[in-house]
Amino acid sequence: MARKIFEKAGLIPGLQPGAKPAPEAAPASEQPKPKTAPGTMMGFLTAQSGAVQEAEALRARVKALEEESPIRKLDPATIKPSRWANRHEASFRTDDFEALKAEIAAAGGNVQPVKVRPMGVLNGSTPEAGAAFELIYGHRRHRACAELGIPVSAIVEEATDLSLFEQMERENRGRQNLSAWEQGVMYRRALDEGLYSSLRRLSDGLGVDLSLVSKSIALARLPDAVIAAFRSPLDIQFRWAAPLTEAMQKDPDGTLSRARAIGETRGDLAPSAILARLLGQPEPAGAESKQQALTISRAGKVVAKLTTDTKGRALIRFEAGALPDAKRRGLVKALEDFLKT
Repeated sequence: MARKIFEKAGLIPGLQPGAKPAPEAAPASEQPKPKTAPGTMMGFLTAQSGAVQEAEALRARVKALEEESPIRKLDPATIKPSRWANRHEASFRTDDFEALKAEIAAAGGNVQPVKVRPMGVLNGSTPEAGAAFELIYGHRRHRACAELGIPVSAIVEEATDLSLFEQMERENRGRQNLSAWEQGVMYRRALDEGLYSSLRRLSDGLGVDLSLVSKSIALARLPDAVIAAFRSPLDIQFRWAAPLTEAMQKDPDGTLSRARAIGETRGDLAPSAILARLLGQPEPAGAESKQQALTISRAGKVVAKLTTDTKGRALIRFEAGALPDAKRRGLVKALEDFLKT
């Protein structure tokens, strides 16, 4: 039995008695080393060339990643307002805007980025000199950074006209609401530019109530003289659209005449009193009691305002950061001493 097993084992290579193990084959990837100085130098240069190419590819990838960053720092001067910009100039002279600007200054920039699109997408038109981007949304933040002289954090994104308009409208609704008149101007411009074929399509596209869209556009279509009768278009309210539109339909000449007269002599009339005069109605009680705001300045800059409402209540409103906590008790003491005299 042992003999038979031994004979069978002899049929297997490497198991024959006295057989020596076969030498291992050299790895296929192992290249013969050059035997001459030129060959050695050529191998070195080849290796170096590969390393240089790899480094250049790595630098290109890093640059691409930097350019793909969702937020970039841009010079406000290279950004122009949207062609559908919906903020009236008066929006940039309010206490709310000053507070926003102070907040951005304290943070060293706008924490919430604006969104822009490259100017090249404007239907093939030639970009304006110095303007490389058009705002999609964030007009107040852009304006604040421009006035502060600091870069604006922005997201750069390609967008069609329709996409730009809808993003801007939704962003505004989620932040500082537009006034009734500002919304109306924005909706009217979208219709006039052909972004939407009807009020219904505009309402559906934006997800806004149709009656609200209708009232807003009615305000935006009022004559300039009627709008100018108010101290600011921002004072006009949605619910005034119907009576003002009706007044223009029934008595256009009389309404325009009253509007021009109010614009010349309104003084500090409250918006509700201006509306009543436009409609030829009695003015609401207390409407004339609103007084001119008094400003409090420091080093030539307004830091607070003293206002009086229709009920005679006085209010001092300080700009953000103008009244440190350590000085509040001193202000209260000074007011108490002043009122004793």
